[in-house]
Amino acid sequence: MSENKKPEELKSKVSDLQDSVDRLESQLDTYLRGQTPQPQNVVFIDGKKRKHEQAASIIEEDRKLDFTKDENEERGNWSGKADFLLACLGYAVGLGNVWRFPYLCYRNGGAVFFIPYCIMLFLVGMPIFFLELSLGQFTSSGPLTCWKFAPMFTGLGVGMVIVSALVAIYYNMIIAWSLYYLFASIISIPTGTLPWAGAGGCGNWWNSDFCAETLTNLTSHNCSAMSLTESANGVCYNGSVVAGIWNYTRAKENNISPRPAAEEYLYGRVWRLYQSTGLDNLGELHWDLAVSLLGAWVIVALSLIKGIKSSGKVVYFTALFPYVVLVILFVRGLLLDGHREGIEFYIMQANLTKLTEAAVWKDAAVQIFFSLSASWGGLITLSSYNRFHNNCLRDSLIVSIGNCLTSFFAGFVIFSYLGFLARELNLPVSEVADGGIGLAFVVYPRAVATIGASHFWSIIFFIMLITLGLDSEFALVETVTTSIMDVWTSTRKHKWAVVTCVSIILYLLGLVMCTSGGAYLLQLADEYSGGWNVLLIAFSECIAIGLVYGVKRFRDDIYVMVGEMPCFPWMCSWWWWAVNWCFFTPLLVAFIMIFSWINYKPLSFGTYEYPVWGLALGWLMTMAVVVGIFIPYIYLLIVTPGGLWTRIVTLASPTVEWGPALPKHRRLAARFHRAMIIDPWDTGVMGNGLEVKVDPGPGVPNPAYEDDRL
Repeated sequence: MSENKKPEELKSKVSDLQDSVDRLESQLDTYLRGQTPQPQNVVFIDGKKRKHEQAASIIEEDRKLDFTKDENEERGNWSGKADFLLACLGYAVGLGNVWRFPYLCYRNGGAVFFIPYCIMLFLVGMPIFFLELSLGQFTSSGPLTCWKFAPMFTGLGVGMVIVSALVAIYYNMIIAWSLYYLFASIISIPTGTLPWAGAGGCGNWWNSDFCAETLTNLTSHNCSAMSLTESANGVCYNGSVVAGIWNYTRAKENNISPRPAAEEYLYGRVWRLYQSTGLDNLGELHWDLAVSLLGAWVIVALSLIKGIKSSGKVVYFTALFPYVVLVILFVRGLLLDGHREGIEFYIMQANLTKLTEAAVWKDAAVQIFFSLSASWGGLITLSSYNRFHNNCLRDSLIVSIGNCLTSFFAGFVIFSYLGFLARELNLPVSEVADGGIGLAFVVYPRAVATIGASHFWSIIFFIMLITLGLDSEFALVETVTTSIMDVWTSTRKHKWAVVTCVSIILYLLGLVMCTSGGAYLLQLADEYSGGWNVLLIAFSECIAIGLVYGVKRFRDDIYVMVGEMPCFPWMCSWWWWAVNWCFFTPLLVAFIMIFSWINYKPLSFGTYEYPVWGLALGWLMTMAVVVGIFIPYIYLLIVTPGGLWTRIVTLASPTVEWGPALPKHRRLAARFHRAMIIDPWDTGVMGNGLEVKVDPGPGVPNPAYEDDRL
């Protein structure tokens, strides 16, 4: 029995001896690498000498993307080549592209607005967009856990999650309104008339006495001739019933004006805003709005139930369908009378003097920034599911430029219909042009109600709005759920439960917007939840990457991922991004913040002025994000050992866990950061084979960066 054991013992001893020899060889290589000048054609990969040609072939082999299986099995990856690109495009291209950009363009000098718009795209939008995609992809981490290059910035991730949650609540309410209009368009098909169209849109329980389609244009003379009562407020009455307006000037002085049937449908039927006096009296909860909101959340939850595996398939429809509809609507718009006047008003009335106005540059920067959805956490979240060698630079250029071209094209579509509506009403285009919610739910529905096959055009328009909103909503909710699963990794096995719980909580919080005064709350949340606090996050991101971590380090990290591209060599073009991250982008973002503070005006909604306590509620949303940014830093500063300066330096230095998520990619990163720890979560073996003890405490410096300062 003992004789049989001897061969096994010998094999074990030989194996131990071989391990010791390998360890000594690795340590010797490390010593020689540090003490002896190496030939120019030699690099180290995984602690072994490789010629450049051999190393390049190894790296090139690793860069081949295989979509048949997940690269990161624990976390998961996008299943197809276009999944991420479409998800990112859908996230960036949202409702603002359709209802905000065209309005800003005509208000700020027509075609002239494209000059500051494009400048801000290249100096603000693209740099932050590319920074976030690169950071998420390099770390394979969401916004809560991607800051290990400098743990002091962990609060930026907290702020992003808070912003995404707040925006997700009210953004899905807008999708619910679109569902409401879609359903109303469908069920009214048998009647042959949309419920907000023509005289049929007046005389309903939700209408006021001043529904425009039933009012008669009168003068003082024919008001008396028709035995009507001429009132001093400019209105003619038939008994107690409004017959018309004889003096529009007097009526306006008394806050009286005709209301289009489409506007009354939104205010009276959908919102029931007339039943609320403001934030102090929100009124009752309306079941039809609650059901519409529930339907919106069910769509979101089902699309995200399996994470990116399910949403990655849904985006093929939700991201592409809006473009199909825009093209169809544009072709139809060109066939309408008055389309030329609308398009000329949109683009041809160039006013060069607008370039001298600071407000125009501020509008361009804000539109670019928020149109790309930068610094909300969604871009980091979506890119964190990329394969490590995905070309994130190419994707950044495609999505950011595609987003802006979409805004430009949407303007032609919208203003072709506004030109038609202006001719129908015998009004100048400027009097029917509007932006925001008014354009989507009043002006456009009013326009389609006057053309043939109005139900068809209404249905496809609101389906387009729904799909535009859903892509952005997917990313907002995914940011929250991904952050939860990154912090509590055991929940990754139960994605459906995480998505369901988050959706239920956000739905319940959004029910308050289903009351009569819900529109007041939505406007408040839209103004304060994602305003200058997001600009603060963007400014801090630039400081974190450009000055604290260092652009040279970040340049090398990106090179490990994308390598040298034939048409756009990274190592030749990186300086452009570096200059923006360090100087232009943070300076311009700071300009926008300061300008916003200087020109701050209390929020109003039409003629409604928000009370002081209501504005305080809005500022509470803003400060929730700001507090979320700074609290983690204060906490880490307290728990990190050492003197004050030592703590600050530690929290501004990469930890042992900073770097790619997979050991094979950390080996590649070790080419640029000597002593990169290959697997700090398990074996504690460094890239050169040297064993180290890993302290799991907060803010532990990574020895790979001790001698790798900017």
